[in-house]
Order: sequence, then structure tokens, then C-alpha cells
Amino acid sequence: MHYVFQFGVVLDNLPLLLHGALLTIRLSALAMLFGLAVGIVGAAVSTSGPPWARFIVRAYVELIRNTPFLVQLFIIYFSLPAIGLRLRADQAALLGMSVNLGAYATEIVRGGIEAIPFGQIEAGRALGLHGRHIFRFIVLRPALRIVYPALVSQFILLMLGSSVVSSISAVDLTAVANTLQSTTFRAFEFYFAATLIYLVMALGFRLLLDALGWLLLTRRPA
Repeated sequence: MHYVFQFGVVLDNLPLLLHGALLTIRLSALAMLFGLAVGIVGAAVSTSGPPWARFIVRAYVELIRNTPFLVQLFIIYFSLPAIGLRLRADQAALLGMSVNLGAYATEIVRGGIEAIPFGQIEAGRALGLHGRHIFRFIVLRPALRIVYPALVSQFILLMLGSSVVSSISAVDLTAVANTLQSTTFRAFEFYFAATLIYLVMALGFRLLLDALGWLLLTRRPA
């Protein structure tokens, strides 16, 4: 083996790698917000909605969780234009990531909702609270506190799984690394650098999400 490592080429192209990392961060952060919103709505419907709505949510969850994320992206980016809905690569990536996360978040949040003792809901009703207030303060907040670690893990998996959006021409970190290694023939250096950047992003997201969880769900108001 006579391979000579040349990490100087990585430093020369570091701005391009960081630009791709910023797109990954932006897509992941937005998909986390949208996917969580979908998950909360889906969990609420699946636990207290009418039978036909529960069926729709269950079908959505099973469809997304039992099909490859890459195929879902291909359908959004390549198939939707056939019916007149054309999205840019980054828009398709965001939609695909949000829909995918929403299915997993629905099941996670549903588990948290079902863990809330029914007696607490009855107590809220006895106090004359409106249904939406019961759901918001008595059901949803404690449920999110229970399942928040699982949600954080799913968020991190989403960010790491976002690397496949490069297959639909979204210029994320993986796409930039692929382009640079194909033009410089320094595959080890660029993929190693991409790995380190993904590691830093994953740890950064986890620290930020843990802080947000403590601030919004755990910390007691002064």
C-alpha cells in the first residue's frame, strides 16, 4: 500500500463542504419541525379521531414505515411532475424528509399519549377545561416529556439519513463530497472529512435538542 494522504485538498475545498453541511442542517431542522407537527396531529387523530381518520393515519404510517426512504424521494421528485407538481431538489428533499419523519413521530407521540393516565384527563374535565386545553396541557406536554429521548434519536437518524437526498441532486454535504472526490480523485480524504462533519452535526443537534427539551418540557417555570 503506497497511498499518500493529502488532506490539504480538503482544506482548500472546506468552504464547499461547509456550504453543503449548511444545506443539510437547514433541511434537517425544518424537517424536524414539520415532521413533529405532522406527528402530533397524526397521534391526536389516531388516539381520539373518528374511525375513518384513524384508518387514514394508520395507512400513512404503515406505508411510510414499510417503504424505502429513497423510493419515497424518487416518487416526490421524479413522479409528481407527471401530474403537474414539479418541485426543486431541495423542496422535494424537505417534503420527503418531513413526510418520512412524520410517520415515525406519529407512532412515538402516540405511545406517549397512551401512557398518560386517563384519570388526569378526567380531572381536567372535572375542572371544566376545554378539550383543546386538556390535550395541550394535560396530555401533550407530559406525553412529549415521556417520549422526547426517542424523538431526539429519530431526529438524529433523520439528519444522518438526509445523505440520500444527494440522489435527487440536492446539494447537501454528501453531494458536495461526491463531486469533490470525483474531480480530485481523493475519495478517502473527502469522505473522511464528510464523516467528521456529520459527527459534529449529530453531536451538535443532540446537544441543542437536549437543551430545548429541558427548557420547554422539563424546566419548571419560575
